Amino acid sequence: MAPPKHLGRLAEERRVRRAKEEDIAARDVSTLSEMDGPPEEAAPGIDGERRRGRGALSNAAGRFEPRAREAFDDGWQSLDDLPAFRTSVTVERARTIINRNESPDVGFDRSINPYRGCEHGCVYCFARPTHAYHGLSAGLDFETQLFAKADAPELLAKELARPGYEPRTIALGINTDAYQPIEREWRLTRRILEVLSDFGHPVGIVTKSALVLRDLDILAPMAERGLVKVALSVTSLDHKLARLMEPRAATPMRRIETIRQLSAAGVPTAVLVAPVVPAVTDAEMERILDAAAAAGASEAGYVMLRVPLEIRDLFKEWLLAHFPDRYRHVLTLLKELHGGKEYDSTFGKRMTGSGPYAWTLARRFEIAVERLGLNRRHTRLTTRAFTRPPRTGQQLSLFGEDA
Repeated sequence: MAPPKHLGRLAEERRVRRAKEEDIAARDVSTLSEMDGPPEEAAPGIDGERRRGRGALSNAAGRFEPRAREAFDDGWQSLDDLPAFRTSVTVERARTIINRNESPDVGFDRSINPYRGCEHGCVYCFARPTHAYHGLSAGLDFETQLFAKADAPELLAKELARPGYEPRTIALGINTDAYQPIEREWRLTRRILEVLSDFGHPVGIVTKSALVLRDLDILAPMAERGLVKVALSVTSLDHKLARLMEPRAATPMRRIETIRQLSAAGVPTAVLVAPVVPAVTDAEMERILDAAAAAGASEAGYVMLRVPLEIRDLFKEWLLAHFPDRYRHVLTLLKELHGGKEYDSTFGKRMTGSGPYAWTLARRFEIAVERLGLNRRHTRLTTRAFTRPPRTGQQLSLFGEDA
């Protein structure tokens, strides 16, 4: 019995698409046969020892720079004397600290990012391209040349105290992790939480760090007042894979344990399977949700891998170095998610993608969430506790309003 005509047409379209993908990837994949050492050391000009503990493999100039730069060995071993990439922090004096957005596919309209750049080094981080606005690279510069908004807590207090301010939940650490390693020294996130607690202002936190547990003395009382929820982002439960993708973030099991301790302290917790990397981490979705639910998470979400601007080349470079056998397959799935493109920024599609592969992931997520009892109730934070504490020397109003 002959197959239906439409099935034959789909098979032919799939064959043509596969042939195109093979042509596109052939040049990159062919370079593997020319490598003398491990693929990871093939990044041009950046020796493995110099970037030890970092996620990106290269450090190309920012997209706004008039000149491109590339380290080049002239045969005199001049690159051997270059120092390893070290973390540096520059103080940034911001004029405001609350960022506003009108994106319809995120659950908040305002956020705070006390730091620019992120030492966690997640190779897929969607914030990497923002370093170009500072004349820096989205690669290793993003992980090593950081900025701290030292006066963020004071700016926040001023903005919240303005008479016309209307409280709504603030998302903390969305662009870059508010609990990245430099927070141990700078403590900006802790001081921001103290301000939010004083004002009775709701806040949602997303992090990959167990350092959030340091602030349980602030978070637990805020949770009792309905002012805080915390989401832990977990990409993989595989320790080795997580270290390749997120070299300076907490290990997967520490993140699961962080969910456990936050939940035990009464802080509403969620898990984000984010990002889902096609053909690399997608098989782990159910395992991650199982582990998080067992640890006490009550809510869950997921986000597909996004590769806008410089992230596309950084991710391809990383993928070719660590998973050359999956390189073509991953890119094929990415394009299937985005209608033939490697990335589609359209609202409503950029986080989840579309097509059969996206549909399958969504159904898997829904089935697992239903089985585990996640998302049956969503914690709604309150603005009823919001108040402007009196400033030093300020006379209180007879009628309970600001003087």
